[in-house]
Amino acid sequence: MFDGPKGPVSLADLFEGRSQLIVYHFMFGPDWDTGCKSCSYVADHYNGAIPHLSGRDVSFVTISRAPLAKLEAFKKRMGWNFNWVSSGANEFNFDFNVSFTDEQAAAGQMYYNYKERPYFGPELQGLSVFARDDAGNVYHTYSTYQRGIDMFIGAYHFLDVVPKGRDEDAFPAPFTMAWVQYHDSY
Repeated sequence: MFDGPKGPVSLADLFEGRSQLIVYHFMFGPDWDTGCKSCSYVADHYNGAIPHLSGRDVSFVTISRAPLAKLEAFKKRMGWNFNWVSSGANEFNFDFNVSFTDEQAAAGQMYYNYKERPYFGPELQGLSVFARDDAGNVYHTYSTYQRGIDMFIGAYHFLDVVPKGRDEDAFPAPFTMAWVQYHDSY
């Protein structure tokens, strides 16, 4: 169960009567004051696409572990209108390897983007897709992480055609998006 603006909702409820569901795993930890800048950059791109997705039998939801009140306040600040629910009371983000435990931090290892890697932080981004059949069964059909999310960022497509391109070479991996700011901060 997730904490949503209208009360508790299940994963099946998030389909909103449609047969397909996209979940953006937005980095916003329970003790953070704001959401991730890079995830905000991604959200700026999908916010406007959601009505078009809905017209094609696709629901879209953003899920983070921060409390719903923090999610709603940040969403208001940024001017977004997408559905955003909190997974703070369940293991959803841990199950999809986008949130990590204190034990993983202490061990210095985590499983992310389909492989073991050195611990990087308590929250990371991802995108997952689900399908629901006529009997109501829900299936996980797709997930992507890290730079796999780039294809959902329209501004990158514009940057890719200008002479300097993304111009991210000066930023060391994994912080190549260090130039990104909240859209109300440029």
